[in-house]
Amino acid sequence: MNQTPDDQSMALASGIAAYESKQFSRAVGLLRPLAEVGEAQAQYRVAIMAQNGLGMQPNPLLAYRYMHAAAVAGLGLAQHGLGFMYLEGECTAPDPQRAAAWFRKAADQGLAGAQSILANLYEDGRGVPQDPAEAARWRALAGFDER
Repeated sequence: MNQTPDDQSMALASGIAAYESKQFSRAVGLLRPLAEVGEAQAQYRVAIMAQNGLGMQPNPLLAYRYMHAAAVAGLGLAQHGLGFMYLEGECTAPDPQRAAAWFRKAADQGLAGAQSILANLYEDGRGVPQDPAEAARWRALAGFDER
């Protein structure tokens, strides 16, 4: 499929709109070709749909592949999502250290949810050394004073 940049932008916008309105089969059809060519926003959404069986059969390998690609591309939401995959052992083996590293990347982009989770990881010493001061710092950045 040879699309112009304008065609790709239109397909991405339409695919995101379909995704947000829960028209998942349509979203898969519009976003998957874009995910295949490296569009991070499309990769992230296709990963969510593949992970949860929305508009397609659940496909953990595809979910991981696209979430990882979008995270490596720098998409904060995908970094957060990949952190959860590693933390919970969804679509990949559990790895708290890798989870913490991906949450840190998302937290550094200002995602409050990732900052809060990172605070909890430091509080519990899960994937990172236990460090109450670092936990408090991340919690404050997230806008939370208490756990």
